[in-house]
Amino acid sequence: MSKTAFLFPGQGAQAIGMGKSLFDELPVAVQMFDHASDVLGYDLADVCFNGPAERLNMTEVSQPALFVTSMVALEKLKIDSPEVVKNCAGAAGLSLGEYTAIAFAGGMSFEDGLKLVQLRGQAMQAAADQTVGGMVSVLGLDRDVVQSVCDQARVDGEVLQIANLLCKGNIVVSGGEKSCQAVEAIATEAGAMKCIPLAVAGAFHTDMMESAVEKLAIALANAEMSETSLPVYSNVDASVHQQPDEFRSLLVKQVCSPVLWQDSMERMLADGYDEFYEIGSGRVLRGLMKRINRKVPCHGVPE
Repeated sequence: MSKTAFLFPGQGAQAIGMGKSLFDELPVAVQMFDHASDVLGYDLADVCFNGPAERLNMTEVSQPALFVTSMVALEKLKIDSPEVVKNCAGAAGLSLGEYTAIAFAGGMSFEDGLKLVQLRGQAMQAAADQTVGGMVSVLGLDRDVVQSVCDQARVDGEVLQIANLLCKGNIVVSGGEKSCQAVEAIATEAGAMKCIPLAVAGAFHTDMMESAVEKLAIALANAEMSETSLPVYSNVDASVHQQPDEFRSLLVKQVCSPVLWQDSMERMLADGYDEFYEIGSGRVLRGLMKRINRKVPCHGVPE
């Protein structure tokens, strides 16, 4: 029997139309989107289904949208393949997706998770508005070479650091605008296949997000959280956690810390997981798993 894990996408996986087929098919999806709209104070379904893209891509909107869409997709899976959900043995989520993983595992309610995600998105958007920064995906270089690129490209005392370790040869750096602009030439000279500036609001997963930490820490300290029913692998340390106080600390650290996705997936593989499900919008996590271990199946929900 396979050992199954659920993976939940993070910011960047959003797309206009996300969740529409589930909304049209499942009464519970309508209920969840309506509940979310009441909590958020705007019509989330309308933004998800119709855009405009500029609004859906805003950090304070895309994060709740992805959380809700993934939670709705879980309901679809419970109906279609209840044994898959019952037999799930572990979970992980990419950045924002870690909140969804914890909610799925029983660590927080749908509403409490949504409120935290909304606050997180608002706090990160506010931090991004206070600074001028960005993120650049560097393809084809090893971790130590990318670190050297950061050290060389950093200018005028700006922050520039590794933000996402996604898989071998796919590393995202994050920092000040001038330093991000300097990355491509230096990375190309070091042998990078390609550098792609990302369409994000700011320098996520760096110290430039520090102003978002205090509000989130207070909200997490006051949030009702429970021990999870199954292990959740954290982005911060690629290790297993189930206790509420551990999650509170890790989710605060996560804002300014690099996302150790490759390390997390390799830890899960080492722990015996041999089948994965990407729950929610997009195909990002399936693509990364193919780069990490091509032989391991990773299914999409919804397809």
